[in-house]
Formats: sequence, structure tokens, C-alpha cells
Amino acid sequence: MKVVEGAVLRYRVMAYVTGVVLMVLVFVGIPLQVAGHPAVANDVGVVHGILYIIYLASAWMLSRKLRLETRPTVIMLLAGTVPIMTFIVERWVTRRFIDPVLTGQAQPTAPAVR
Repeated sequence: MKVVEGAVLRYRVMAYVTGVVLMVLVFVGIPLQVAGHPAVANDVGVVHGILYIIYLASAWMLSRKLRLETRPTVIMLLAGTVPIMTFIVERWVTRRFIDPVLTGQAQPTAPAVR
């Protein structure tokens, strides 16, 4: 369980950090860029790009530890590209997959064979 708890913590931290930075980029940086001040969008865009790669790695590792099927894994991975979606998907993944595993009510399921 310790391995899963560490992966959960890394995923949650990166989901929230990536989500906040993406919101700053979209709701502050892009309007400022349109207004003629591109520095914020450029800097925050680079930071978001780096953080998104780290988010992808943490989400992928968690999905493998939970043995998620393809659809929830793809949803987790793409959540960092839509503003506010990381927060929604993190709550969904927590309720649907993480909480049952951490409370011992369910074991990680085997991946579907296709």
C-alpha cells in the first residue's frame, strides 16, 4: 500500500499544480498576450509545459499501480490540457479508483485483455 500512497500523493500534487498553472496561463497569460504583453504567456507556457510532462509521468505511474484500463488512463493523461479539468478528474479518480484501494474495499483490477 505504501507504493500506491506515494504514487497517489505525487499524482494529486501534480494535478493541482498543473491545473493552477494552466488556469494562470489561459485566464491571465493569454489575455495579456492579446493585449500586447507576451512575456507572461511565454514564461507561464514554458512552466506549464515542463510541469505537464511531470504530471504525465505521475499520472501514468499511478494508473499502472492501480491497473486502470485504457479509458480512465487516457482521461487522466489528457486532463492537464483543459483548464479546470485536472481538478475534476482528480476528484473522479480519487472516488472511483483510489479510495477503494486505499480503504481495502477493492484490489487494483487486472488490465483488460483486448
